[in-house]
Amino acid sequence: MPRFSPVRRALQILIGLAVLVFAGRMLVLTVPYLGLEPGIGFLTTKSAETNGNLLFRIGFYVHITTSLVALLAGLPQFFPRLMQRRRALHRRLGQVYVVTILALAAPSGLILAHYANGGLVAQVGFTLQCVVWWLATWQAYRLARRGQWQLHTDWMVRCYAVTLAALSLRLESYGMYYLFGTKPIETYLTVTWLSWTGNLLVAEVLVQAGVAKRLLRDFASPKPNLQAQPAVPA
Repeated sequence: MPRFSPVRRALQILIGLAVLVFAGRMLVLTVPYLGLEPGIGFLTTKSAETNGNLLFRIGFYVHITTSLVALLAGLPQFFPRLMQRRRALHRRLGQVYVVTILALAAPSGLILAHYANGGLVAQVGFTLQCVVWWLATWQAYRLARRGQWQLHTDWMVRCYAVTLAALSLRLESYGMYYLFGTKPIETYLTVTWLSWTGNLLVAEVLVQAGVAKRLLRDFASPKPNLQAQPAVPA
């Protein structure tokens, strides 16, 4: 089986490191919220009535913690050489990823979508993002249960693309605001949709280009030293 090219391997590592750096940044930003103080950070953008709403507060704390878990649990799955000899770990991380999104991160995201700033445009955008995230993850899980590994890998690429929407949202916000000078509300409403639809478009291009097939092939391919030795003539 052909191995990763040096360029593809380097690009894969760089993307993985970028996701890890972002996850570390998100962890730093999340820790202060664990004190349950309403008057800090993102919560200051909400009204006293919203901050006093128990459903919103539960949804907020569940979402910021479980989304980070999903981000970290999903990342190693895209390093097939790392997971090839750790298939039990691959399954455990997959289970954590699926349960975290289906039971916690996506449902809590729907709660936050209801209270989103920016009116109906933002609320609908975030709601659809959570619905697509849930459905794509469920589809990846169903296909794994059926042993349809190629389709499972295709859908894992798609659902992890939505998982990365938080990263895209911040990068796109900085780019639009600082490079193009867009107004804050224009930036916010645009990235509300672009962060996940753009990621899905990129994911689909990658799937159609055969990236998911290569990931599966590299996960399943035998090591060279396990190949059969030629027969010795009698």
